[in-house]
Amino acid sequence: VHLVESGGALVQAGGSLKLSCAASGSIFSENRMEWFRQVPGGQREFVASITNDGITNYIDAVKGRFTVSRDNDRNMMFLQMTSLTPEDTALYYCYLRQEQMGRGYVFWGQGTQVTVSS
Repeated sequence: VHLVESGGALVQAGGSLKLSCAASGSIFSENRMEWFRQVPGGQREFVASITNDGITNYIDAVKGRFTVSRDNDRNMMFLQMTSLTPEDTALYYCYLRQEQMGRGYVFWGQGTQVTVSS
């Protein structure tokens, strides 16, 4: 499985961005996709997740501002980000987890940079 993120950019505080993650390869019908973010010197932080049937979850810091969605037909996931703050500045990663015969497989993208200026 190959994951490619896009959509990162430099944006002013209060602005919006939409990130995309395109998945290719052997993708199973049941899986969970997630967004993580990481700042230099920091740990990778969970941001949001969505299952193949649309169940979502968010960290408190982004609730009400970020919306995760997916297009199963195109094997894509999105993160609509609004009311951005400098604290949202990070490298954003796409993550996919799926299981086969009781074994879990996880995959990561290379990341897309989001920079929010004050």
